[in-house]
Amino acid sequence: MVATGYKTIRFEKQDGVTTITLNRPTSYNAFTETMNHELTHAFKQVSKDSDTRCVVITGEGKAFCAGEDLQGVTDDTNYATLLRKRYHPTMEALKQIPQPVVAAVNGVAAGAGMSLALACDFRVVHAKSSFVSAFVNIGLIPDFGMMYALPRLIGYAKALEVTILGNPIDGEKAMELGLATELVGKEEWESGVGAFAQNLAAMPTTAISLIKRYMMDSMNEPLGDLLEKEAGAQQAAGSSADHKEGVQAFIEKRKPLFKGK
Repeated sequence: MVATGYKTIRFEKQDGVTTITLNRPTSYNAFTETMNHELTHAFKQVSKDSDTRCVVITGEGKAFCAGEDLQGVTDDTNYATLLRKRYHPTMEALKQIPQPVVAAVNGVAAGAGMSLALACDFRVVHAKSSFVSAFVNIGLIPDFGMMYALPRLIGYAKALEVTILGNPIDGEKAMELGLATELVGKEEWESGVGAFAQNLAAMPTTAISLIKRYMMDSMNEPLGDLLEKEAGAQQAAGSSADHKEGVQAFIEKRKPLFKGK
């Protein structure tokens, strides 16, 4: 199924996996106001779609996303307003997606494009890809949530190096730092991303959504508060059909067939 009506992204669903492709290849998929609004809409739509069990975000052509399209930036640009009206709603919608979200980083992920990749749950990275913080190179600070995500992924000291020194990080280095989940070569790119997404789509969706929600809470809450949330979440997971199937499959010594319910 392909959703129509979008100008800067593609929205396609197949076998439980929804793929959202940034589709401005001649501009290296750089963000525009329209793209922000379309991504926010797409993220909200997929959040409500019970048939979607995994979301993949990628870029058309040679790049994942080159960040903000600087052709639209002027001396009068109010960056605070730009972030609050465009980028913050997109990030909030992304973080509300209950399904696992995979960034398929097929090329350069720079500036806000790098922030987008870091905000996803997993990053499958092309061997020829590169992450570039880029903000400091034009006298700005990292935005679109990068300063929240990056130190949580690689630690405070390394996050400072990445954002202040601004050096590109290739696929192998991204694996070393812990930015990437899996590194995939050119010949296996499409099949590798597909296999990774299908594996997630075949997992117990309710449990994954609860893990996502409370793992994030664990970064900021006292242990006692989290343990109480954990108890309620475990009851919810234990009441799911997928839990019952998992137990039955264990007893019968077979692979479970989860249905995301």
